[in-house]
Amino acid sequence: MKYHDIQEQIRKRKADSQEIAEGMRRFIVGLSKKVLISNTMAYAADILFSLQASEMNVLSAWTAAIAYLFQIYFDFSGYSDMAIGLGHMFGFGFRENFNYPYISGSIKEFWRRWHISLSTWFKEYLYIPLGGNRRGRVRTCINKLIVFFATGLWHGANWTFVIWGLWHGMFILLEEVFPVKKLPKVLQHMYVFLVVCIGFVMFRADTFSQGMMMIGNMFTGWEFENQQITEMLSVLTPVFLITLVCAAIGSMPVLPKLKVWVGASIVKNRAAELFGYIGTVFLLVLCMLALSGGTYNPFIYFRF
Repeated sequence: MKYHDIQEQIRKRKADSQEIAEGMRRFIVGLSKKVLISNTMAYAADILFSLQASEMNVLSAWTAAIAYLFQIYFDFSGYSDMAIGLGHMFGFGFRENFNYPYISGSIKEFWRRWHISLSTWFKEYLYIPLGGNRRGRVRTCINKLIVFFATGLWHGANWTFVIWGLWHGMFILLEEVFPVKKLPKVLQHMYVFLVVCIGFVMFRADTFSQGMMMIGNMFTGWEFENQQITEMLSVLTPVFLITLVCAAIGSMPVLPKLKVWVGASIVKNRAAELFGYIGTVFLLVLCMLALSGGTYNPFIYFRF
Protein backbone atom coordinates (compact mmCIF):
# COMPACT_ATOMS: atom_id res chain seq x y z
CA MET A 1 0.00 0.00 0.00
CA LYS A 2 1.15 3.54 -0.78
CA TYR A 3 0.60 6.41 1.58
CA HIS A 4 -1.59 8.47 -0.74
CA ASP A 5 -3.98 5.48 -1.02
CA ILE A 6 -4.80 5.59 2.67
CA GLN A 7 -3.92 9.11 3.85
CA GLU A 8 -7.56 10.20 4.06
CA GLN A 9 -8.49 6.98 5.84
CA ILE A 10 -5.84 7.64 8.47
CA ARG A 11 -7.40 11.04 9.19
CA LYS A 12 -11.03 9.87 9.05
CA ARG A 13 -10.77 6.27 10.08
CA LYS A 14 -13.84 4.64 11.62
CA ALA A 15 -13.89 1.11 13.01
CA ASP A 16 -17.45 -0.04 13.76
CA SER A 17 -18.94 -3.46 14.46
CA GLN A 18 -20.09 -3.93 10.86
CA GLU A 19 -16.61 -3.27 9.48
CA ILE A 20 -15.04 -5.55 12.09
CA ALA A 21 -17.48 -8.34 11.19
CA GLU A 22 -16.75 -7.86 7.47
CA GLY A 23 -13.04 -7.92 8.22
CA MET A 24 -13.30 -11.12 10.21
CA ARG A 25 -15.25 -12.82 7.40
CA ARG A 26 -12.70 -11.70 4.80
CA PHE A 27 -9.82 -12.83 7.02
CA ILE A 28 -11.35 -16.30 7.47
CA VAL A 29 -11.93 -16.62 3.72
CA GLY A 30 -8.25 -15.82 3.13
CA LEU A 31 -7.17 -18.26 5.83
CA SER A 32 -9.35 -20.94 4.22
CA LYS A 33 -7.78 -20.31 0.82
CA LYS A 34 -4.34 -20.90 2.31
CA VAL A 35 -5.02 -23.74 4.73
CA LEU A 36 -7.72 -25.73 2.95
CA ILE A 37 -6.92 -25.23 -0.74
CA SER A 38 -3.35 -24.00 -1.19
CA ASN A 39 -1.80 -26.39 1.34
CA THR A 40 -3.65 -29.37 -0.16
CA MET A 41 -2.46 -28.41 -3.64
CA ALA A 42 1.06 -27.86 -2.25
CA TYR A 43 1.20 -31.40 -0.88
CA ALA A 44 0.48 -32.85 -4.32
CA ALA A 45 2.76 -30.39 -6.13
CA ASP A 46 5.70 -31.08 -3.80
CA ILE A 47 5.43 -34.85 -4.33
CA LEU A 48 5.14 -34.62 -8.10
CA PHE A 49 7.85 -31.98 -8.55
CA SER A 50 10.25 -34.21 -6.59
CA LEU A 51 9.89 -37.12 -9.04
CA GLN A 52 12.62 -38.14 -11.42
CA ALA A 53 12.06 -38.00 -15.18
CA SER A 54 11.58 -41.78 -15.35
CA GLU A 55 8.86 -41.62 -12.68
CA MET A 56 6.78 -39.01 -14.48
CA ASN A 57 4.40 -39.08 -17.43
CA VAL A 58 2.00 -36.68 -19.11
CA LEU A 59 -0.69 -37.20 -16.46
CA SER A 60 1.57 -36.60 -13.46
CA ALA A 61 3.24 -33.61 -15.17
CA TRP A 62 -0.08 -31.89 -15.88
CA THR A 63 -1.37 -32.71 -12.40
CA ALA A 64 1.75 -31.13 -10.90
CA ALA A 65 1.39 -28.05 -13.10
CA ILE A 66 -2.31 -27.56 -12.30
CA ALA A 67 -1.76 -28.24 -8.59
CA TYR A 68 0.88 -25.52 -8.43
CA LEU A 69 -1.26 -23.21 -10.59
CA PHE A 70 -3.94 -23.31 -7.89
CA GLN A 71 -1.49 -23.45 -4.99
CA ILE A 72 0.19 -20.17 -5.87
CA TYR A 73 -3.07 -18.38 -6.68
CA PHE A 74 -4.85 -19.35 -3.45
CA ASP A 75 -1.68 -18.76 -1.43
CA PHE A 76 -1.18 -15.25 -2.83
CA SER A 77 -4.85 -14.25 -2.89
CA GLY A 78 -5.30 -15.84 0.55
CA TYR A 79 -2.71 -13.62 2.25
CA SER A 80 -4.13 -10.61 0.38
CA ASP A 81 -7.63 -11.41 1.67
CA MET A 82 -6.26 -11.73 5.19
CA ALA A 83 -4.54 -8.35 4.90
CA ILE A 84 -7.69 -6.72 3.50
CA GLY A 85 -9.70 -8.33 6.30
CA LEU A 86 -7.32 -6.99 8.95
CA GLY A 87 -7.65 -3.58 7.33
CA HIS A 88 -11.44 -3.68 7.69
CA MET A 89 -11.09 -4.63 11.36
CA PHE A 90 -9.09 -1.45 11.96
CA GLY A 91 -11.20 0.79 9.74
CA PHE A 92 -9.13 0.73 6.54
CA GLY A 93 -10.38 -0.09 3.06
CA PHE A 94 -7.48 -1.63 1.15
CA ARG A 95 -7.51 -2.16 -2.60
CA GLU A 96 -8.12 -5.59 -4.12
CA ASN A 97 -4.95 -7.40 -5.15
CA PHE A 98 -6.27 -10.33 -7.22
CA ASN A 99 -9.25 -10.14 -9.54
CA TYR A 100 -9.88 -13.67 -10.85
CA PRO A 101 -6.81 -13.72 -13.13
CA TYR A 102 -7.49 -17.20 -14.49
CA ILE A 103 -10.55 -16.03 -16.43
CA SER A 104 -8.40 -13.64 -18.50
CA GLY A 105 -8.58 -13.66 -22.27
CA SER A 106 -5.01 -12.44 -22.82
CA ILE A 107 -1.71 -12.26 -20.94
CA LYS A 108 -2.05 -8.48 -20.84
CA GLU A 109 -5.40 -8.87 -19.07
CA PHE A 110 -3.90 -11.54 -16.81
CA TRP A 111 -1.36 -9.02 -15.51
CA ARG A 112 -4.11 -6.48 -14.87
CA ARG A 113 -5.78 -9.06 -12.64
CA TRP A 114 -2.77 -10.89 -11.14
CA HIS A 115 -0.91 -9.42 -8.15
CA ILE A 116 -2.20 -5.92 -8.90
CA SER A 117 -0.01 -4.19 -6.30
CA LEU A 118 3.20 -5.69 -7.75
CA SER A 119 2.19 -4.93 -11.34
CA THR A 120 1.29 -1.36 -10.40
CA TRP A 121 4.58 -0.87 -8.55
CA PHE A 122 6.68 -1.96 -11.57
CA LYS A 123 4.56 0.14 -13.90
CA GLU A 124 4.85 3.33 -11.83
CA TYR A 125 8.45 2.99 -10.63
CA LEU A 126 10.16 1.25 -13.56
CA TYR A 127 8.12 1.20 -16.79
CA ILE A 128 7.04 4.86 -16.75
CA PRO A 129 10.48 6.21 -15.66
CA LEU A 130 12.04 4.21 -18.52
CA GLY A 131 9.82 6.15 -20.87
CA GLY A 132 6.77 3.90 -21.01
CA ASN A 133 5.27 3.96 -24.50
CA ARG A 134 6.26 7.56 -25.23
CA ARG A 135 9.50 6.89 -27.14
CA GLY A 136 8.42 4.82 -30.08
CA ARG A 137 7.43 1.20 -30.60
CA VAL A 138 10.91 -0.33 -30.39
CA ARG A 139 11.72 1.44 -27.12
CA THR A 140 8.30 0.45 -25.73
CA CYS A 141 9.06 -3.22 -26.44
CA ILE A 142 12.48 -2.92 -24.79
CA ASN A 143 10.92 -1.23 -21.75
CA LYS A 144 8.37 -4.02 -21.37
CA LEU A 145 11.06 -6.69 -21.59
CA ILE A 146 13.12 -4.86 -18.96
CA VAL A 147 10.10 -4.71 -16.65
CA PHE A 148 9.34 -8.42 -16.98
CA PHE A 149 13.03 -9.31 -16.62
CA ALA A 150 13.06 -7.29 -13.38
CA THR A 151 9.78 -8.86 -12.26
CA GLY A 152 11.33 -12.30 -12.60
CA LEU A 153 14.63 -11.35 -10.99
CA TRP A 154 12.78 -9.66 -8.12
CA HIS A 155 11.46 -13.08 -7.03
CA GLY A 156 14.95 -14.52 -6.69
CA ALA A 157 18.44 -14.75 -8.18
CA ASN A 158 17.61 -17.85 -10.19
CA TRP A 159 17.33 -18.32 -13.95
CA THR A 160 13.96 -20.04 -13.47
CA PHE A 161 12.45 -16.77 -12.23
CA VAL A 162 14.09 -14.71 -14.97
CA ILE A 163 12.83 -17.10 -17.67
CA TRP A 164 9.34 -16.97 -16.14
CA GLY A 165 9.38 -13.18 -16.33
CA LEU A 166 10.71 -13.07 -19.90
CA TRP A 167 8.21 -15.80 -20.92
CA HIS A 168 5.34 -13.50 -19.94
CA GLY A 169 7.07 -10.49 -21.47
CA MET A 170 7.42 -12.33 -24.78
CA PHE A 171 3.69 -13.02 -24.97
CA ILE A 172 2.88 -9.45 -23.96
CA LEU A 173 4.87 -8.33 -27.01
CA LEU A 174 3.31 -10.96 -29.28
CA GLU A 175 -0.14 -9.71 -28.33
CA GLU A 176 0.80 -6.30 -29.73
CA VAL A 177 1.06 -7.98 -33.16
CA PHE A 178 -1.49 -10.81 -32.99
CA PRO A 179 -5.07 -9.77 -32.07
CA VAL A 180 -5.72 -12.43 -29.42
CA LYS A 181 -8.96 -10.75 -28.37
CA LYS A 182 -10.45 -11.50 -31.79
CA LEU A 183 -10.24 -15.25 -31.15
CA PRO A 184 -13.27 -17.15 -29.83
CA LYS A 185 -13.58 -16.90 -26.04
CA VAL A 186 -12.78 -20.58 -25.54
CA LEU A 187 -9.52 -20.28 -27.48
CA GLN A 188 -8.59 -17.11 -25.56
CA HIS A 189 -8.96 -18.90 -22.22
CA MET A 190 -7.11 -21.99 -23.46
CA TYR A 191 -4.25 -19.80 -24.68
CA VAL A 192 -3.94 -17.97 -21.34
CA PHE A 193 -4.21 -21.22 -19.39
CA LEU A 194 -1.38 -22.83 -21.37
CA VAL A 195 0.94 -19.81 -21.17
CA VAL A 196 0.37 -19.24 -17.46
CA CYS A 197 0.50 -22.92 -16.56
CA ILE A 198 3.77 -23.55 -18.42
CA GLY A 199 5.24 -20.37 -16.96
CA PHE A 200 4.43 -21.43 -13.40
CA VAL A 201 6.09 -24.81 -13.97
CA MET A 202 9.37 -22.99 -14.63
CA PHE A 203 8.66 -20.64 -11.68
CA ARG A 204 8.21 -23.63 -9.36
CA ALA A 205 11.14 -25.68 -10.65
CA ASP A 206 14.34 -25.69 -8.60
CA THR A 207 16.52 -25.62 -11.71
CA PHE A 208 16.17 -24.82 -15.39
CA SER A 209 16.74 -28.49 -16.33
CA GLN A 210 14.01 -29.65 -13.96
CA GLY A 211 11.60 -27.12 -15.43
CA MET A 212 12.36 -28.24 -18.98
CA MET A 213 11.96 -31.89 -17.93
CA MET A 214 8.54 -31.14 -16.45
CA ILE A 215 7.39 -29.15 -19.47
CA GLY A 216 8.67 -31.86 -21.80
CA ASN A 217 6.69 -34.53 -19.95
CA MET A 218 3.55 -32.38 -20.21
CA PHE A 219 3.59 -32.94 -23.98
CA THR A 220 5.65 -36.07 -24.62
CA GLY A 221 5.42 -38.26 -21.50
CA TRP A 222 3.08 -40.93 -22.85
CA GLU A 223 4.59 -43.81 -20.86
CA PHE A 224 2.29 -45.45 -18.31
CA GLU A 225 4.39 -47.91 -16.32
CA ASN A 226 3.46 -49.37 -12.94
CA GLN A 227 5.74 -47.03 -10.99
CA GLN A 228 4.30 -43.95 -12.68
CA ILE A 229 0.73 -45.10 -12.04
CA THR A 230 1.56 -45.82 -8.39
CA GLU A 231 2.99 -42.33 -7.92
CA MET A 232 -0.15 -40.78 -9.43
CA LEU A 233 -2.52 -42.84 -7.27
CA SER A 234 -0.70 -41.65 -4.15
CA VAL A 235 -1.63 -38.08 -5.11
CA LEU A 236 -5.13 -38.49 -6.59
CA THR A 237 -6.84 -38.96 -3.24
CA PRO A 238 -10.52 -38.05 -2.66
CA VAL A 239 -9.42 -35.01 -0.61
CA PHE A 240 -7.20 -33.77 -3.44
CA LEU A 241 -9.89 -34.27 -6.10
CA ILE A 242 -12.58 -32.51 -4.03
CA THR A 243 -10.18 -29.65 -3.28
CA LEU A 244 -9.27 -29.44 -6.97
CA VAL A 245 -12.93 -28.98 -7.91
CA CYS A 246 -13.36 -26.34 -5.18
CA ALA A 247 -10.22 -24.57 -6.42
CA ALA A 248 -11.50 -24.50 -10.00
CA ILE A 249 -14.84 -23.05 -8.87
CA GLY A 250 -13.18 -20.61 -6.45
CA SER A 251 -10.91 -19.25 -9.17
CA MET A 252 -13.95 -18.10 -11.16
CA PRO A 253 -16.25 -15.17 -10.23
CA VAL A 254 -19.08 -17.41 -9.01
CA LEU A 255 -19.67 -15.62 -5.69
CA PRO A 256 -19.94 -12.09 -7.18
CA LYS A 257 -22.56 -13.35 -9.63
CA LEU A 258 -24.45 -15.04 -6.80
CA LYS A 259 -24.40 -11.78 -4.82
CA VAL A 260 -25.92 -9.93 -7.78
CA TRP A 261 -28.64 -12.57 -8.08
CA VAL A 262 -29.30 -12.59 -4.32
CA GLY A 263 -29.35 -8.79 -4.12
CA ALA A 264 -32.53 -8.71 -6.21
CA SER A 265 -34.56 -10.02 -3.28
CA ILE A 266 -34.54 -8.85 0.36
CA VAL A 267 -35.63 -12.30 1.58
CA LYS A 268 -32.89 -13.99 -0.41
CA ASN A 269 -30.42 -11.39 0.83
CA ARG A 270 -31.21 -12.09 4.50
CA ALA A 271 -31.00 -15.83 3.93
CA ALA A 272 -27.68 -15.39 2.15
CA GLU A 273 -26.35 -13.27 5.02
CA LEU A 274 -27.29 -15.97 7.54
CA PHE A 275 -25.78 -18.63 5.30
CA GLY A 276 -22.64 -16.50 5.03
CA TYR A 277 -22.22 -16.37 8.81
CA ILE A 278 -22.76 -20.13 9.15
CA GLY A 279 -20.40 -20.83 6.26
CA THR A 280 -17.71 -18.59 7.76
CA VAL A 281 -17.86 -20.37 11.12
CA PHE A 282 -17.75 -23.72 9.32
CA LEU A 283 -14.66 -22.65 7.36
CA LEU A 284 -12.96 -21.45 10.55
CA VAL A 285 -13.59 -24.81 12.23
CA LEU A 286 -12.18 -26.65 9.22
CA CYS A 287 -9.10 -24.41 9.26
CA MET A 288 -8.52 -25.04 12.96
CA LEU A 289 -8.83 -28.80 12.44
CA ALA A 290 -6.44 -28.70 9.49
CA LEU A 291 -3.92 -26.55 11.36
CA SER A 292 -4.04 -28.70 14.49
CA GLY A 293 -3.41 -31.89 12.53
CA GLY A 294 -0.96 -30.52 9.97
CA THR A 295 2.57 -29.24 9.80
CA TYR A 296 3.90 -25.71 9.42
CA ASN A 297 3.45 -24.56 5.83
CA PRO A 298 4.37 -20.89 5.38
CA PHE A 299 3.10 -18.60 2.65
CA ILE A 300 5.03 -18.89 -0.62
CA TYR A 301 5.88 -15.21 -0.33
CA PHE A 302 8.20 -15.76 2.61
CA ARG A 303 10.79 -16.80 -0.01
CA PHE A 304 10.68 -13.36 -1.62
